[in-house]
Amino acid sequence: MNVKSIFGENLKLYRKAKKLSQEQLSEKVNISVKHLSSIERGLNFVSADLLEKLAASLGTPAFCFFVDKKEVFYNDIMLNKIDGIVENHLIETIEKIKSAIRRNDK
Repeated sequence: MNVKSIFGENLKLYRKAKKLSQEQLSEKVNISVKHLSSIERGLNFVSADLLEKLAASLGTPAFCFFVDKKEVFYNDIMLNKIDGIVENHLIETIEKIKSAIRRNDK
């Protein structure tokens, strides 16, 4: 997937997450709906000025528009593995603490 497509998909995702229509967002950043639509479809790209306006309007750091979902998916898999390891460690630690409390109660 090319940068324009990744950017466009993410822009659409963040716009919808903020519950904004194309009309509403295009008005906020002072571009036409047609231009916004072509950016979301990966046909056109943004200037640095427009990137800053979009990021500010959506409350999203500019770099987020450039993250490929496949990379995020990979990171999610790794984070889930890490979460599992941490959870297991916490469960073991809690059990050790409970055992120590039981020993002290005797």
